[in-house]
Amino acid sequence: MHILPNADSIEPNIETSYNDIVFTESTEEKKEKIEYHFSQIMETLGLDLDDDSLRDTPKRVAKMYVEEIFSGLNPENKPSISLFENKYGYKRMLVEKDITVYSNCEHHFVPIIGKAHVAYFPDKHVIGLSKINRVVQFYAKRPQVQERLTMQIAEALKEIFQHNDVAVVIEADHLCVASRGIKDCNSKTVTEFYGGKFQNETIRQEFLSHIYNK
Repeated sequence: MHILPNADSIEPNIETSYNDIVFTESTEEKKEKIEYHFSQIMETLGLDLDDDSLRDTPKRVAKMYVEEIFSGLNPENKPSISLFENKYGYKRMLVEKDITVYSNCEHHFVPIIGKAHVAYFPDKHVIGLSKINRVVQFYAKRPQVQERLTMQIAEALKEIFQHNDVAVVIEADHLCVASRGIKDCNSKTVTEFYGGKFQNETIRQEFLSHIYNK
């Protein structure tokens, strides 16, 4: 197994494991393979692929996997981030909250649905707000565990800003809990990362107050 390369500061155990197919096979080759194997799964389940409604399902699933819900496995899709000079001298906390998180549990390949809250302290540069969303989406579009997703977002932002004054909180529902097994539809998972200034209790509570409007 290899480690998908991103920020040099990311520890190997918080990165996504992958094999060489990430680099050696084209998008079309991946879709062809997935289409074939998913048709085998459907047939094994006893579904009739001659049915009008089911005939193109393997192709649709393959396209969805490669181009949409697992597009974060393709390093070429990593967002290009531009920073802007902090001309205004803004030094207070900047919070981007309620960012949509739609990922998939790597243990059962069912959805993780929630939201991310991200904050940082600007130094010499600021980032376009939509770029924070793009960073979150890139790492969410993989088979994931929430703990790792939180750390990947935080480490990516630390690399972008070249400082540690970053905070990330994710709260999400896991369909592997809600739709199978224990079938608990009420529980929610919260993970968090606090770096640099956010390790200060007062600053951390200010960030949380922005999230929860207290």
